[in-house]
Amino acid sequence: MRVGCPKEIKNHEYRVGLTPAAAREYVTHGHTVLMERGAGAGIGASDDAYRAAGAEIVDAADAVFATADMVVKVKEPQPGEWAQLREGQILYTYLHLAPDPKQAEGLLASGVTGVAYETVTDNRGGLPLLAPMSEVAGRLSVQAGASALEKAHGGRGLLLGGVPGVPPGKVAIIGGGVVGKEAARIALGVGAEVTILDRSIPRLRELDELFGGRVKTVYSTPTAVEETVFEADLVIGAVLIPGATTPKLVTRKMLSGMKKGAVLVDVAIDQGGCFETSHATTHAEPTYEIDGVIHYCVANMPGAVPITSTHALNNATLPFGLALADRSFAALVADPHLLAGLNVHRGSITNRAVAEALGKKYVDPREALRA
Repeated sequence: MRVGCPKEIKNHEYRVGLTPAAAREYVTHGHTVLMERGAGAGIGASDDAYRAAGAEIVDAADAVFATADMVVKVKEPQPGEWAQLREGQILYTYLHLAPDPKQAEGLLASGVTGVAYETVTDNRGGLPLLAPMSEVAGRLSVQAGASALEKAHGGRGLLLGGVPGVPPGKVAIIGGGVVGKEAARIALGVGAEVTILDRSIPRLRELDELFGGRVKTVYSTPTAVEETVFEADLVIGAVLIPGATTPKLVTRKMLSGMKKGAVLVDVAIDQGGCFETSHATTHAEPTYEIDGVIHYCVANMPGAVPITSTHALNNATLPFGLALADRSFAALVADPHLLAGLNVHRGSITNRAVAEALGKKYVDPREALRA
């Protein structure tokens, strides 16, 4: 199979779909790897490094899309890339289609087979290709929030860890999954007072044990969310419903009860965000203010640390990618966890949560592949 990897073109996106080590694995499996010139520059991987791994370097993304049987990316294809996709081609990347009907229409019109990292599952019920970026985003969320809290950036002018004689800041984390756990780890590390809200009692027990009682765990209800948000200096939205649009747990009305200069960091923005006032921002302009509350809603947070993110992502995506390259559509039929990643196929939506979010007809993925 011809496996192609174009350079990412989303704003301030420096990650790359394949590291030289990953490219070498595909070549070892007998596949041809096409890398767009300069695709790995953001992680310090030169074209020569890819050549040494056995990849071919092409001058432009057009050549990748035109000739590759499978395109491996990091972020969802941008409008200029939709038109270059075609039926019979596999697109292997993050898609986050639920809040993005325009992208969905573009992929459906192309006929491409889209396998989304964020809905591939494992035998423990986890999301193994989303987890590494959730770990990165969770840790970054505290860094981003702490920076936004600085007065020069519009925030309250508060140091999260405090100092002797001055109490620390309060961090509220809505959602106790991978993002929430990693955010709590960093927030505790800088000395903040941390509260985690979640609707799973077993998960709250796990977090209480993991952090040795150093975090406050609260069962999430609208009242609990409201009370916790009002007290917080930094609120981190870490809610995920796989494939679906994220529920809006912090409303516009709640902002009036928050501290002026408090910060909201919406890590769920790729799936539409869990704050009613959220809209996607970029690393170039990461924040905006509504009702005195600073919002940080960067849709590709891990892109800020591309070396860490790219290697972590490739570690997770490589086995599934090799299976797709080795067996094409048969790999999807053979592996129910990989099949869960199939979001679109030849003009059909094949993920139920995505179909419901977009108001589209759902087609069972096995039926779609048979057809």
